[in-house]
Amino acid sequence: METVNQANEATQEQKTNQAEAKFTQADVDRIVQDRLSREREKYVDYTALKEKAEKFDKIEEESKSELQKATERATALQTELDSLKKANTVREMREKVAKETGVPANLLTGDDADACKAQAKQILEFSRPSGYPNVKDGGEVRTTGKRSTREEFAEWFNAQ
Repeated sequence: METVNQANEATQEQKTNQAEAKFTQADVDRIVQDRLSREREKYVDYTALKEKAEKFDKIEEESKSELQKATERATALQTELDSLKKANTVREMREKVAKETGVPANLLTGDDADACKAQAKQILEFSRPSGYPNVKDGGEVRTTGKRSTREEFAEWFNAQ
């Protein structure tokens, strides 16, 4: 009997929960609007706080001593100088490797001499055609004058 009573109580509790869980669209809209208004209230003074933060930053900047400002400028200039020196050193090294290897300096992208030399070697290997012989005389056609080029070629071919 006790289990039947417990089952009835559980069923009644479920019915009550279901009745409470049903909302109309108006109820849902009201709940959402309440939630949105609470969130908006959190950020009402955002613009005022932003203005105060900007004023604080401005006052803080003005309160720095001239020494601090000069130190910051010197640090920025030193950083710029170091980067320019490094760029100049790399450029000079690339030009040196370019003179040694015959590869244009603008094709070299390495940051040290070994990398540039290896890159120049690869460029030279790529740029040399492997299937064609090197012509020492410039490749111009020479004839003896009495015979045509065709006849000279035929004579040479027969001799081979």
